[in-house]
Amino acid sequence: WEFNGSFYQPSAFLMMGIPGLEALHHWISIPFCALYLIALLGNCMILFIIKKTPSLHEPMYYFLSMLAVTDLGLVLCTLPTTLGIFWFNMRRIGFDACLTQMYIIHLLSFIESSVLLAMAFDRFIAISHPLRHSSILTKTTVIKIGLAIILRGMVSLLPIPFLLKRLTYCGKTELSHSFCFHPDIMNLACADIKVNVFYGMIILLSTVGMDFIFIVLSYILIIKTVISLATKEECLKALNTCVSHICAVLVFFIPMIGLSMIHRFGKNVPPLVNTLVAYTYLIIPPALNPIIYSIKSSHIREALLRALRRKSE
Repeated sequence: WEFNGSFYQPSAFLMMGIPGLEALHHWISIPFCALYLIALLGNCMILFIIKKTPSLHEPMYYFLSMLAVTDLGLVLCTLPTTLGIFWFNMRRIGFDACLTQMYIIHLLSFIESSVLLAMAFDRFIAISHPLRHSSILTKTTVIKIGLAIILRGMVSLLPIPFLLKRLTYCGKTELSHSFCFHPDIMNLACADIKVNVFYGMIILLSTVGMDFIFIVLSYILIIKTVISLATKEECLKALNTCVSHICAVLVFFIPMIGLSMIHRFGKNVPPLVNTLVAYTYLIIPPALNPIIYSIKSSHIREALLRALRRKSE
């Protein structure tokens, strides 16, 4: 502990694996390793295929590349601490290291939310204005959107570590997860955390909340456009281009909203449920997104098959 008058700050926090199943951590690590491996290989494969296939150098696949890079970041950020607990029972994490991991996790989550919104906008332009799609979403425009997404996340989250660092901590230093999460750290303080709660809620609603609302509005406009198409075949073809994106949105937002609600309002929720929702939020989307897009996108599937044929020859 660091002591300075009435100000107390722990030198480290203790992370938690899966409560009640500590004796089985070595066995539980097997499915986690499989999910991490799928996420790493799948997202690297998506990036490789898009880079090597000129026909995929389009806005939709540029945004998909951003999504893959973000998912890789989330995997690499949580993998060391999660497997460190399961394999070696390494529960200790330094205070500053915890704040750094927390900032990166939240930043990547906000970036993923914004990228999903950009992908929804891309689908809306592609369906509503197919002839102007390439002129509206040029490569320069896509780069500007990507930079704006990163800048928004970095600036909005920048005060969070400093707000946590000003708090006095005492007594319990055990986190609820194998990674650092803002509400989790905040609830360990024995000081007034109203500013942290208010700022965290405002940032969450003004970024991820607004992204989700605009994604829903985009699909309302897409459905209105699709209904106006002449034939049923054209409607189905247009909607089929959105299926993979809709799956990615649901896989990301449902556990994220669930985890946020549990941390803020679910004081009586069993720790095991809290832990499982957290792992679902951080590990499942990076593992499923490459599978979803590989199955539903014929262009990526064909490019993957061509690459496999070339390697087998």
